[in-house]
Amino acid sequence: MIRKDMLIEDLVRDYPQLVGPLKTEGIVCVACGEPVWGSVDDQAQAKGLKDIDQIMTRMNALLVEKSV
Repeated sequence: MIRKDMLIEDLVRDYPQLVGPLKTEGIVCVACGEPVWGSVDDQAQAKGLKDIDQIMTRMNALLVEKSV
């Protein structure tokens, strides 16, 4: 399960399958070609995203789908 306080580098390492979906949501990371560090929430705030909790819900749902 991912959380908005997770560090981007931890998320990319532990859940590389979420890099594309997060990029689609507007949260980019070093794996996407943008040198971004800090938490997912930090990145969301920097990009002006207001619905980070909904994004986390969608990303966790993707993880559940992939594990079934």
